[in-house]
Amino acid sequence: MTVNTAPKPAKTRGIETARARQAFWLLLPTLIAIALVAGYPLYRTIYFSMFEANLTAPDQKTFIGLGNFWFTTEDGIALGFLQDPQWWGAVKNTLLFTVISVFLETVFGMIIALVVNSAFKGRGFLRTAMLVPWAIPTVVSAQMWAYLYNDSFGLVGRGVLGGVALLASSNEFLGVEQRIWAMIAVDVWKTTSFMALLILAGLQSLPSDMYEAADMDGASKWTQFWRLTLPLLRPALLVALVFRSLDALRVFDIMSVMLGNVSAARTSMTGYARQALIDNQLLGMGSAVSVAVFVIIMVIVVIYVTAFRVKFD
Repeated sequence: MTVNTAPKPAKTRGIETARARQAFWLLLPTLIAIALVAGYPLYRTIYFSMFEANLTAPDQKTFIGLGNFWFTTEDGIALGFLQDPQWWGAVKNTLLFTVISVFLETVFGMIIALVVNSAFKGRGFLRTAMLVPWAIPTVVSAQMWAYLYNDSFGLVGRGVLGGVALLASSNEFLGVEQRIWAMIAVDVWKTTSFMALLILAGLQSLPSDMYEAADMDGASKWTQFWRLTLPLLRPALLVALVFRSLDALRVFDIMSVMLGNVSAARTSMTGYARQALIDNQLLGMGSAVSVAVFVIIMVIVVIYVTAFRVKFD
């Protein structure tokens, strides 16, 4: 077999160049908007992370370099947040929350999407009904589940679990393990439908003729799922996983409602950043924590893209 390695004609190259130039000018307003809305705040956050500054007086700042990240005084006092065990506890709990919740939401979302994608009576109603949990505001969902977990009158705490309370009367969780799993249940209940919606959109874009050919060849439904559906769904799954992981890594509202801001700072990276920035009025420290959260999220997104090996043309 011979491969044609001849260069493209000059006319073809000129058309491609003109199209690329036109696409750039069409995208330019969007790129400028992204730079202003996202790029400039990110720059300011990185800038303030290198200063010791108070939120009420940001102009009265002192340059300390990486002191907000890692700094030890001559007396052996650790001041950088990377030396704080509470920060690493928040990172551990956030990653545990993210991994378990996103995994369960992906599995359940895939099952729901496959069921809804098939032809049956009442499919339209089911597609609408499955979005109800996702449409409920997160704060409302968290408060509903907080009542369910309450050890005095909660249905889950006193009914389903036979009196094994996950929440005390003061709305404080009894243990870290119970706390994480209880909030994972809230997130999975609320957001599985969102994952199902994204996966369903990917399923509806798959070519039906490939499945018809697989049926003619005698391939089972399970074989079609592993050899056709999953490989073809990689772009849609990547988008869904990135979206959900970004939200899960930045989780704060569920923990704030169910735990309170103080306990949320020990359980969530975003809660830790809020404590430094809002409660303690430390602009530099809060900015440094935000930069660390951004880096963690960026690394996870790169891992996703590398693992899925998806090319968007």
